[in-house]
Formats: sequence, C-alpha cells, structure tokens
Amino acid sequence: MTDTTAAPVARRERTGWYMYDWANSAFSTTVITVFLGPFLTSVTEQAAGCGLGADECHGRVYPLGISVAAGSYFPYLVSLSVLLTVFVLPVMGAIADRAARKKPLLAAAAFTGAGATIAMAFVTGERYLLGGALFIVANVAFGASVVVYNSFLPRLAGPDERDRVSSRGWALGYLGGGVLLLANLVVVTVLSVEGDNQRTLDLARWCIVSAGVWWAVFTLLPLRWLRERPTAVSLGGNVLTDGFRQLVHTVRGLRAYPLTLFFLVAYLVYNDGIQTVIALASQFGTEELRLDQPTLIVTILIVQFLAFGGALLLGRVAEHIGARRTVLLALALWLLVILGAFWLPEGEPVPFMLLGVGIGLVMGGSQALSRSLFSQLIPEGREGEYYGFYEISDKGTSWLGPLAFGLVFQLTNSYRIGIVSLVVFFVLGGILLAMVPMRRAIVAAGNTPPRLL
Repeated sequence: MTDTTAAPVARRERTGWYMYDWANSAFSTTVITVFLGPFLTSVTEQAAGCGLGADECHGRVYPLGISVAAGSYFPYLVSLSVLLTVFVLPVMGAIADRAARKKPLLAAAAFTGAGATIAMAFVTGERYLLGGALFIVANVAFGASVVVYNSFLPRLAGPDERDRVSSRGWALGYLGGGVLLLANLVVVTVLSVEGDNQRTLDLARWCIVSAGVWWAVFTLLPLRWLRERPTAVSLGGNVLTDGFRQLVHTVRGLRAYPLTLFFLVAYLVYNDGIQTVIALASQFGTEELRLDQPTLIVTILIVQFLAFGGALLLGRVAEHIGARRTVLLALALWLLVILGAFWLPEGEPVPFMLLGVGIGLVMGGSQALSRSLFSQLIPEGREGEYYGFYEISDKGTSWLGPLAFGLVFQLTNSYRIGIVSLVVFFVLGGILLAMVPMRRAIVAAGNTPPRLL
C-alpha cells in the first residue's frame, strides 16, 4: 500500500474520523470503565439476596441454571460478549470490505449499541439478566462499529502519517470520554445523598444512559463528513453471504502472511491485559479498596485527560524511536501499574489517583500506536477483514483477562490476586511483540514501510 492510496484527504474527513472516537469513547469510559461494573454487580448482589450496600456478598445467582458468584457475574459477562465477537467482528470486517458503502454499516452498529446502552434505563431492582443481555448487545455492536471505523485509517493516511493520525483519534476520544465523565461527576456529586445507596444506584443508571445518548448524537458527525472509498474488492450482490465466503478465504489466506498473524497474536495477548484493567478497575476500586463513586470518577477523569496528552506524547516519541519500541516501553510501564495496584491501601483515595496518573500516561499511546502498526501489516483492500480479528481485543472487548480475573476471584475471593494474575499478559505479549520482524512483515504484506519502526 503506497502513500497515494491515502490521498487526497480533506481535513474535514479526517476530523470526521476522529469524531467517531469522540462519540464511542463515552461507552468505553462512562459505561465500561466507571459505572457498569459496580452498577451491575450491585443489581446482581440484590438478586443474590444481599442487601444494597452490603460490605461483603458471598451470595450466588443462577443464570441459565449455572451457579455464579455475584462478584464474578460482570467479568464473566465481559468474557461472554468477547467470545461472541470472535464470530461477529471478522464477519463484519469482511462485509465492510465487500460493501460499496461502509457508512451505513457504521451507522447500524453504532445506533444498535447506543440503543442498547440507553435501554439500561429499564435495569431496575433485581433485573441482572436484562442488564447482562443489554451489555452483551451493546459491547458486540460497539466492537462491530469500531471494526468499520478502523478500516478507514489506511485510506486516510500514508505509512509515515498513520502513527500521528491514529494517536490524534485516540487522544480526541479520551478527551470526549472525559468531558462526558466530568459532567456525570458533577451530577453524582450534586445529587447523591450520603448513605442512600438506592439513590447512588439510580444515578449510576442514568449516567450509563447518558453515554448511549452521547454515542448516538456524535455519531452523526462522522456519518456526514467521512467519504465512501470503495476498494478493489467491492462487489455487488449479497454482501452478507459474500462476507461469510470472504471470511473463510481470509482465514485460509492468513497462512500467506504469518508475520501479520504473529503480530496479531502478540497484540491480542498484551491488549487483553490492558482492556481487563480498564474494564475492571472500577469494580476493583469499589469492592476491594472500598472507595466511593466520586473518588472513582475523579480517578478516571485523571486517566482520561492525561491519556489525551499521553497519546499525543507517545505519538511524538514514536516519531523519534519508532512505534514498536514505544509500545514495548509502554508495556514495561503497564507492569509497574499492575504491581502498584496490588499494594494499594484500602480506603485511601490518593494512592488510587496516583495509579490513575500512571495509567493515563501509557494507555492511549500504547493502543493508538498498536492500531497504526497493524495497519501497516494489512494487504490492501482487506482492512475490514483484518481489523475484524484485531478488534477481538480492543476497547473493552477482552476475554482471557476477565475470565482469569473472575476465576481467580471465585477461587480466592480476592480482587488483589486477580489483578496480579494479569502480569502474564503484559510479559508474554511484550516478548511476542519484540520477536516480530516488523519491516519484513510490512514488505511481505505488500506495503511500504515507514521511515521508523
């Protein structure tokens, strides 16, 4: 893929692409990172017979007759939703590559996810099953929309521009997620009543709903400003059945690009750890550290706004030492974050906030640069298909990490030990990434390598 495939690109078109990160980050921040874990866990604990606001809950619920500890329900849901994305997202990517128009696919996925998020307004009392079902729909739709969104990147920037363009998208996403979260912080602070756990639960529910509204409204901008850019493989006919056929062809054809597959495996391993930290940090702070909701929101705000600067900062670092080296540096810092989380004292908000500073500085850059690195390894015209596999572990969609976390908690009843279990994802993923010969892999995919890797 040469630079010419990305030109000409109007500034408004790139801005439209950035704005979908602004739109969907409300879901990954307000819903996944902050409110949904504690909210759905509280609803599940009520269904398990524990009083609202109980210090500990050893009760169980029985979805589909399966015995599940109330504290493990949300991590298991995350794993289940990602298991479903293994089947949905690659097909969505193949369909996106075959369709003459990608924007209707982006709209369908985004509005489905936003609608399911808004429907969380009906998760009251002990309706943990309804909450779980809506979360699965929203999370799968979220992943499907990001597959289509990511597939625009190689058409919007040449090899030497992609680190910068990808980093700007991530940065703007963190800023947008932070703005909505700040508004929710004001609402929770002003309207919450100390000791009224039901009111806190109701406020959390409506904050989740606000993320769905934000997601839907701001999705209108990329749908207006992005241009359709059909690729050479776009065909008429039934794109759904063609998409399934193309997916089978892609899976078989991955053997022709073993280095691309090797990078993908490395990414899926280390990013699974990143996504697990993001998805379960709020539950860890609430259940293990006994921190209140305002403290959690302030910490996530610190993460969001520092991630805005961190994504741009690591993007600049990548311009000097290369994207792969920058990601490896970020993974080493992630290890320090995990080890620091294990030793956090209970009931002390300041150390938790300082940990948020560390997360914010490395989170955005490690993800943005991974996305741009992968774009260099995709054969031209196959962006959707390959990003379908990539998105299996991206922005809240991870499964091995939450599964390991949930199993460790169920066996030990300790969130701290669950956090430590994530170290293996960063170590193994970093080792695998260091082993990928990036320049040779890019050439093997038929693309032009950037100046620095």
